[in-house]
Amino acid sequence: MATTVSTFLEKKKRGEKIVILTAYDYITAKLLDEAGVDGILVGDSLAMVALGYPSTLQVSMEEMIHHTKAVVRGAKEAMVIFDMPFLSYQVSTERAVLNAGRALKETGCCAVKLEGGVEQAEKIKAITGAGIPVMAHIGLQPQSVNLYGGYRLRGKGEERERILEDAKAVEEAGAFAVVLEKIPSDLAKEITESLTIPTIGIGAGPYCDGQVLVFHDLVGLFTDFKPKFVKRYAQLGEIAKEAVREFIKEVNSGKFPDKEHSY
Repeated sequence: MATTVSTFLEKKKRGEKIVILTAYDYITAKLLDEAGVDGILVGDSLAMVALGYPSTLQVSMEEMIHHTKAVVRGAKEAMVIFDMPFLSYQVSTERAVLNAGRALKETGCCAVKLEGGVEQAEKIKAITGAGIPVMAHIGLQPQSVNLYGGYRLRGKGEERERILEDAKAVEEAGAFAVVLEKIPSDLAKEITESLTIPTIGIGAGPYCDGQVLVFHDLVGLFTDFKPKFVKRYAQLGEIAKEAVREFIKEVNSGKFPDKEHSY
């Protein structure tokens, strides 16, 4: 049975964890779907991981749509969530609703995600009012990295109350879930216990209702940098490079193609 917004809410009520990973293409989405993840986020991390941009800010709405279409074709059960790129929703409420609607109409995804708490509550309310499910994202917000002076831990000191206010605001605005990124574990625990909607952690400790990671980090395919919160469960990048080196060696030596691999 396909995962829906209701599935996420029911899992929180039952105390069951929610598992989300990123994908940017058909084959990865198919693998994750068959493995049994609850959700697939087509993250704006596409910018850095798949397209080689220096940050998430450069990816366009068109690029996000193109890759989300491929992911939707590969996912049969998992909920596909479209990450709204920089300036696709910040400019105005009208543009936010139109772009969120475009994401659903053109890709077939199930929901959109956008960064921001109190300051984006009006847009979340308008988007959900148009019948489009919204996953919120508070704490560290990569699209605002220049404003906050880097990818530092958020939610310490005076920021703690602000993030608590953000969590309450996005729930009241109608978000069906909220990503908590790079905040102290005890703050994530307090938020998780105070909300009726699920919290999805990334660098926010073990007390969230679910977890999300970038797939390419998880399996060792993206190695440009490694955040503290990333656990590598495999080293597929090294395995792939070794396979390519072996192919090069066999081609150069004349070992490949052999009779078995020729017509």
